[in-house]
Amino acid sequence: MLETLEHETRSNPDWCVLWLHGLGADGHDFAPIVPELLRPDWPALRFVFPHAPVRPITVNNGARMRAWYDIAGFDIASRQDAAGVAQSVGQVAELIAREGERGIPPERILLAGFSQGGAIALAAGLQQPRALAGVVALSTYLPVAEATVAASTEAGRGTPVFMAHGSQDPVVPEQLGLMSRDRLRGLGVQVDWHSYPMAHQVCREEIDALATWMQARLVA
Repeated sequence: MLETLEHETRSNPDWCVLWLHGLGADGHDFAPIVPELLRPDWPALRFVFPHAPVRPITVNNGARMRAWYDIAGFDIASRQDAAGVAQSVGQVAELIAREGERGIPPERILLAGFSQGGAIALAAGLQQPRALAGVVALSTYLPVAEATVAASTEAGRGTPVFMAHGSQDPVVPEQLGLMSRDRLRGLGVQVDWHSYPMAHQVCREEIDALATWMQARLVA
């Protein structure tokens, strides 16, 4: 089981937001976003921020860092680490199962991620046997697309997705995000797409749009 950082907005949370960080970061990276997202009428939430395993990254001369999978070259869409992606998808499934043991079923779990974490969120969300409340994929793309699509489930394809990307992103080009969006929509996935004039980052407008999207799922 991955090590995690957790924050509960109130005791006895009814919902969980499972948030995956990007390459080289850790679970602390997006913890500060919690107060910026919250709305007063939301139910009690448990935010879970897992730390990815430490592994060597080929594109960084084999330097060891926290990562959900290896990056073999600067063209991140080629020579993808299918084994690493599959391992991380399995670890996310374990975290989802643990929330079930703590009383929060998949339909009350939002799976979110940024960059590499967003890629795993998309892949894991598509492969779940039971639909999640939603998937949030920021500045990212659908990894090992053919295998991920082949492993997708009816429940996964029925899970709504929020995607946002920077139009000036030099790390994960927006075109990769757009291609992934179109691939998901071709599977029948409901994708809410947002583009912002920014680089590989998040912005205030993006957080506000995400909060509005989450509101629709958290408050019936």
